[in-house]
Parts: sequence; structure tokens; C-alpha cells
Amino acid sequence: MLSKKIISLLLLVVLFSSCNEYQKALKTEDVAVKFDMATKLYDSGKYTKAIRIFEQIAPAYRGKPQAEKLFYMFAQSYYKTKQYYLAGYQFESFVSGYPKSEKIQEAAYLGAKSYSMLSPVYSLDQKDTFKAIEKSQAFIDSYPNSEYLSEANATVKVLTEKIEKKVYENAKGYNTISDYKSAIVAFDLFLGDYPGTIFKEDALFYKYDSAYQLAINSVPAKMEERLNVAKTAHSNLMKFKADSKYKKKADEMLVRIEKDLQNFTK
Repeated sequence: MLSKKIISLLLLVVLFSSCNEYQKALKTEDVAVKFDMATKLYDSGKYTKAIRIFEQIAPAYRGKPQAEKLFYMFAQSYYKTKQYYLAGYQFESFVSGYPKSEKIQEAAYLGAKSYSMLSPVYSLDQKDTFKAIEKSQAFIDSYPNSEYLSEANATVKVLTEKIEKKVYENAKGYNTISDYKSAIVAFDLFLGDYPGTIFKEDALFYKYDSAYQLAINSVPAKMEERLNVAKTAHSNLMKFKADSKYKKKADEMLVRIEKDLQNFTK
């Protein structure tokens, strides 16, 4: 029992001493002392405390031999604490400032990844997603043989699919509110911009459904033309995927289209 109390007391002493050293480092004018303390904090995973000191001494170390190590740790500290805007900025600065560093590829990759971490859910504004795709693609183009290449490609794929989902859901929204003309236009634009999208089957079906709904609810003067447009949309869906998950419903709709078209052949 006594030994446990002694150990606890020693831990408190060490903790107090450590905190005291940290406070002294914050207040001292000696940048070397600050650098040493920031490095110790970084190495022990105390990134938030390390950042406070890095912010103090970064201007003084620009151009000095230790600057490369400092700015790498500074960027990593922001990344580790999920401050991705600041991490992205610091990693980009590191890449431009130390092009011969052995950490260059890692820094470039983490800079791009920082921006990808800022990408919001698909339903929100995707400005940061577009920026992340741009940064990730720039990394891929700059370092085509990098060990991080597969991860960067995977990131671009995820981000691109997020953009596609937003555009697809926007188009589908017109179908949901029965604005079928706008839905058809939106799906045409979507399929033209993203021909290889994972949402192609869904887009083709809901374009077909929009054309179908527009046709069967048309005035007689426009019905025949719109029924044929819907029939073509059915054909496009089946050409893309004959065993589509929408096949049963799509074929039932086609029966109605064929029946209504008979009214115009008499």
C-alpha cells in the first residue's frame, strides 16, 4: 500500500515538474529552449501543447538548419489534432520550402489528405470536395511512383463518387417533386458529365420514369412524341443492364407505353 502511495506521489512530482518546464518554455525568450520543449512534446504525442510553442518560434526558425524538422513537426501536429485547414496549409508550405526533403512525398500526400478530410457529406456544399480532388490529383501527377499512390487514387475515387451522388440526388429530386421535364434535363446532364458513374443504372431508370410520367400525363397533342421518348429511355436502360434491378417495374411501365401508343396507329 505504501509503495503505491510513493509511486503516486512520484508521478505527481514528475507531472508538476513537466508542467512547470512547459510553462517556463512558453515564457522564455530562448528559442532553443522552446524548440527542445516542443520536440519533446511532439515526440510524446502532446501535439496541442507542442503547437503553442511551434506557433511562437516558427518565424524565428525560417532559414535555419532546424527549420525543416520544425515545420514538419508543426504540420504533423496540426494533422494529428485534426486541424485540417492548418495542416493542409503547413504541409503545402513544407513541400514548397523543402523540395529536397526526404519527407517530401509524405508531406505532399498528407497535405492533399488534409483537404480530403474537410470534405463534407454529399448533401452539403462541395467546394472543399472539389478542392480535395484537385489537391489529390496534383499529388498523383507529381508522384506517380509514390508509395502513397494507391491511397491517393482511392481518395480521389471516394471524393468523385461523393460529387456524383450529390448531382444524382439533385436530379432525382426533380423526379420526386414531379417536375419531370427538369428531371429529364438534369439526368441527361448528369449522364453526360459522368458516363462511368456508379449511379448510372439508377439515373437511367429515373430518367425513364420521368419520361414515362411526363408522357402518360400529357395532353393528347404531345403524348405520342413523349411516349416514344419514354420507350427509348426504357431501351437505353435495358441496353446498359438487361438484368437491371428495375427490370420488373420498367417492363410493366413499357406495357402501358405500348398500349397507349396503339391509340395513335389507328
